[in-house]
Amino acid sequence: MLGVTAGLFSWGCMPRIASAATTDPRLLVVILRGGMDGLSTVAPYGEGNVYVEGRGELYIRSDELIKLKDKKHSNFFGLHPSLKAFGGMYAGGDAAIVHAASVPLWARSHFDCQDNLENGLPGLAVSKTGWLNRLLAALPSGEPVRARGAIEIGSAPLILRGAEPVLGWSASALEHVADPTLYLIRTLYKQNDRELYDNLELGLKSQRFAEGLGPQPDGLTDLQVGFLGAGRLLASPVGPRIATLSVSGWDTHTDQGGVEGELADSLTLLDDGLSLFRTTIGDVWSQTVVLIVTEFGRMVANNGNHGSDHGVGTVALLAGGAVRGGKIHAKWPGLASSQLLDKRDLRPTTDLRSVFKGVLREHLDVPSAIVESSIFPDSVNVKPLTGLIKGA
Repeated sequence: MLGVTAGLFSWGCMPRIASAATTDPRLLVVILRGGMDGLSTVAPYGEGNVYVEGRGELYIRSDELIKLKDKKHSNFFGLHPSLKAFGGMYAGGDAAIVHAASVPLWARSHFDCQDNLENGLPGLAVSKTGWLNRLLAALPSGEPVRARGAIEIGSAPLILRGAEPVLGWSASALEHVADPTLYLIRTLYKQNDRELYDNLELGLKSQRFAEGLGPQPDGLTDLQVGFLGAGRLLASPVGPRIATLSVSGWDTHTDQGGVEGELADSLTLLDDGLSLFRTTIGDVWSQTVVLIVTEFGRMVANNGNHGSDHGVGTVALLAGGAVRGGKIHAKWPGLASSQLLDKRDLRPTTDLRSVFKGVLREHLDVPSAIVESSIFPDSVNVKPLTGLIKGA
């Protein structure tokens, strides 16, 4: 089962900052927690028997995959059949893929690698702030985003933490509190704990904003609710410009399967959520980038439990009308035993920070000096990945 938390940033100043590819850009960062299997999500069927024998029971036949056209990687990569909507976006020029990607820390630890993905620092460096919050903090003082803060659905992931304020919102929490009860809670907090009172007021402010966007349809999965909320809020002219979704349930040690199984089920839910987001955000899709990332990939070989164990290299997915789609960014390392990392994992050739930097530079037009000094310090050798955004 996939678990979802989300946060949304208000970026009222972006029309003034961004002038490169889009005039009023939106960014949704989706973090898949647990380690998504990149070799099944975007399968390198062009490796032939090396891929078939290496994956064993996790192997997906080439005729079952959604074939991906790419000038540099002809007849080589195929998309998992559960990602039909994403496949349509790729074919339509609104989605791209970065393969053999990884966080800079190759530790195969959920906690360490998730922190590494979200703090944006090299190796085992520790930080209490996330790179998205540092992005906001680096903006000039007086910009509207600092006054409006951020909106967060559920608990705050590290990527959002830092000096910039974060509003909190839940799709089913505060609206069910009767007014007398709410009055008593507010009075109690105001008299006894000013910090709790201030946080409650931020939450109520977020709730009032969200209620203005209309009721939530019945029968949606938690992930669809997250994508629906992100789409509605990002589409609003007075809403946020940056959002995050955090999705658990990608640690496929058992029953991962191939065309069917735990991974296929998770990918279907992700695909359905992305499709709903596309519909919900409407015309703003043309100014939007959705960046889907995970903390690490899986071993090439299956583990004997119909699943796969922690690996290193994996994929990052990009979707949105602002994405220069129909393209696979990959310095492919190969799957032969001698080409694998520690003779077991897909060897990373792209640092995820280069993807993040490329999106910030091309989509949000953040100056290089800010990207290198404040947002991703000590990473001058990690160059921004170019060609990710239309018109950049």
